[in-house]
Amino acid sequence: MWSRRRLIAAVAGPALLAGCGFRPMYGPQPDSVVAGLQTVSVGLIPERNGQLMRRQLEQRLGRSGAPARYDLRVGLGYGVELQGFEEDGAPSRVRITATANWFLYETGASPRLVAQGTDRAFDAYNVPENQFFASDASRYAAEQRLVDQLASDIVQRLAIRFEAGPPRAG
Repeated sequence: MWSRRRLIAAVAGPALLAGCGFRPMYGPQPDSVVAGLQTVSVGLIPERNGQLMRRQLEQRLGRSGAPARYDLRVGLGYGVELQGFEEDGAPSRVRITATANWFLYETGASPRLVAQGTDRAFDAYNVPENQFFASDASRYAAEQRLVDQLASDIVQRLAIRFEAGPPRAG
């Protein structure tokens, strides 16, 4: 049953937030942000996980046939930390730290840096005893989740940057 206080909060809360310019971060983006993101081309990123990252970024940016105004360059790196060990010293749990350093350049005769950032994501997986295929599958799934998270974080930061207006060299 709804109490009077909860009912007022449910009805008045969104109205009060709308007056202060609040907009949900994960909701629909304004047309200017979508149009800006569609003009970003993603440069090649080395290795297999780099290819997967590039594909995720391109899908999230919604690259259209419009000419690219911006070039996104991403460097992807991984760190591995063994966290758990069996009695015989074999690893039983692995933590992966993925770091993406990204740079947004305005294309033109002389490309200019207009935004940059570093995003980091963490994940871990268990290493089953004497099950090498399961271990590889777990590692691959963790790397996929990391690439997905980093691509999402980068596009979110770019969307915030485009919402403030077209990026300009500073």
